[in-house]
Order: sequence, then C-alpha cells, then structure tokens
Amino acid sequence: MSTLRVIPKPEWRSYFDRVSKVLLGKRAEIEVATLDLGDQIVAEWLPMLGITYDSQDDLLDVALDRTSHLIRRPREIVVEESETGLKSVAIVDADGARQIVNLKDPLMLPPSEVHR
Repeated sequence: MSTLRVIPKPEWRSYFDRVSKVLLGKRAEIEVATLDLGDQIVAEWLPMLGITYDSQDDLLDVALDRTSHLIRRPREIVVEESETGLKSVAIVDADGARQIVNLKDPLMLPPSEVHR
C-alpha cells in the first residue's frame, strides 16, 4: 500500500539530501505533463544518481546517468512512499507543469550458469 505525502518547502533540501543516498542505482522515468504539450516522457528508466534542491537558485536537480533534469521554481512536491521505499516524486513547477519522477529498482538477473 502506498501513501502520498506533501513535503513542506523548508524540508526539501534535507529530504532530498537524505533520500539521495538510497536512490543511487535505482532507475527513473521522468514524465512531464503540461496543458500545452500533454504528457511527454523526457527520460526513460535511466540509472539515478540523486535529487538535490538548491534553495538559493530555487532549482530541483534530478541527476541521472549522463544527464540532469532541472526543474526551476518548484512550488509543490508530493512523494509516493510504500513499505519498500520511495516510489515516485511529483513536482509542480511555477508554470503549473507537473513533472513526475517514477522510480524502480534495477532488474536483478539470475547468475549465469557455466556449462562444462
């Protein structure tokens, strides 16, 4: 069962500093939904490096393998958490666009068998 939780703006930096440690190695898909363009996938299941919030520049940085997704002037952040951990982060930016970072663990493959 999942729960949704609004993260208050004064806690954004400390929250993402804390959860970024466990995000390393997860895979992320980023979906952006705007009234003008509809829903678009801007990153598809790339390895996560972390999420940071810079209060001085009012910028949320979703760091992925070989790229970053920057969200300027976020105004609301809602996280979806389950008993197994963080499932998604939904951000509404200053323009009203909704950006959703969906998370999943990397697929663990069984060990290969060596045939003789």
